[in-house]
Amino acid sequence: MKAMVLAAGYGTRLGNLTRAMPKPLLPVGDRPLLEYIICHLARHGFDEIAVNLHFMPETVREFLGDGSRWNIDIEYSAEPELLGTAGGVKKMEHFFRDTDAFLIQYGDILTDQDLTALHQFHRDKQALITMLVHQRARSNSIVEMDDDHRILRFWERPDDRIRQTVKSPWVNSAVYVCDPAVLQVIHPTDPCDLPRDVFPQLIDSGRLFGFPLTGYRCAVDSPQRYAAAQAAVHNGQCDIDLPPKTSG
Repeated sequence: MKAMVLAAGYGTRLGNLTRAMPKPLLPVGDRPLLEYIICHLARHGFDEIAVNLHFMPETVREFLGDGSRWNIDIEYSAEPELLGTAGGVKKMEHFFRDTDAFLIQYGDILTDQDLTALHQFHRDKQALITMLVHQRARSNSIVEMDDDHRILRFWERPDDRIRQTVKSPWVNSAVYVCDPAVLQVIHPTDPCDLPRDVFPQLIDSGRLFGFPLTGYRCAVDSPQRYAAAQAAVHNGQCDIDLPPKTSG
């Protein structure tokens, strides 16, 4: 199965922590965040993984290599100019050929979510996109679903008026399973964003679904959340099996 980890951003909200290191390589415990992501994807059968690169790309390549130490294949996508979350996926359109569905995970998301269950839900619903969702107040998004978990409305960075009128507690978790048909609605050249530019176009299809989070999830996008991720790994709240650490 195929997946893509979006690892091209600067991580500026983390301040000095990411001035000389890409955010996905921040150590969580004694391993880079990216290793937790890769290992968890591999555990759930994702053995072909694309990774996009922009900020300090050579450090990510040096760490991941060809993926063989995790028994997976890694393909890289260099972005001289940032393409956005949707643009980065569109650039790798060739990679997603000959697959019925693929997973996208942002490179700052630490989660031990059951990705096999997420993928099966997507297949059962014959969805275009299945979005992992969780409950959180004052998030960057709001997701409104019906009783069948079909997404009825979606707001990215809602203003105060929307926050006051929409009562849904569900928000975007930045992990998606996508049908390749989604690639057809992404402009081939302009930078664009999945939540802002793509999801709203697909709501009326009736084939966007939300899958409620059942595991641990943390977006490592601030010093406070970085500390929370460190604590979750230390105390076992986030359960991701890693291979024995080697000197190589």
